[in-house]
Amino acid sequence: MFQNDRAVFRFHTRFGFPVEIRQSIVMLAMFYLLFSARSVQGAIDALLMVALLITAIFLHEMGHAWGSWVQGIKVRRVVIFGGGGFCEHRPSTYRQDELIVAMGPIVNLALWALASMLANWGFSVLDDTAAAWQLELAYWTHMFGFLNLALFFFNMVPVHPLDGGKLFHILLRRLMPPMAAMRIAGAVGVVFSVLWWPALLYLFITTGWILFFFPSFKQHLAMMRGERVA
Repeated sequence: MFQNDRAVFRFHTRFGFPVEIRQSIVMLAMFYLLFSARSVQGAIDALLMVALLITAIFLHEMGHAWGSWVQGIKVRRVVIFGGGGFCEHRPSTYRQDELIVAMGPIVNLALWALASMLANWGFSVLDDTAAAWQLELAYWTHMFGFLNLALFFFNMVPVHPLDGGKLFHILLRRLMPPMAAMRIAGAVGVVFSVLWWPALLYLFITTGWILFFFPSFKQHLAMMRGERVA
């Protein structure tokens, strides 16, 4: 669904590769505003939440970029879109992919730990005399930690092209021949692809969040049959 997802904003990093913000992430923000904002303050809170989510996704992808950079693999670009993001780099081996893929979730865990500690410290030292902005800062720091933890668990679902699916496939390749690893990764992906739709409905009903990402049932079925390497 992202074939015509064009970049609406682009900037270059000091590391020599561009970062693209696609129009689908703007659509995601608009949907979230539509379903969650009931007042001016609600709209501001919704925009802050989306901004924190985009920041968490960006730092996640920069983790992938760092994993490429330290191994001498050139990063072509980082893209942020409605379904998450991706780091495009030059071809790498499965052994190199272990660090590249793992660094995204590791960054989210580190940010969750840091933000949670800062938020807990803030709540512990603030009392009833604290200024409203101080309490707001502690609250949004806590929310940033929560979003990073949620992003970590989301990315660890074992379906392609999520990090969990890639890491699961890489682990299987360490334990068995490539064809067997692909078949098992595909079979697990088929199960999760089927369960994905009721999970999305539950997420929307309980939280109001709309997720613009859907794992490919066709791709995982082909992998399970040994017809395609992910």
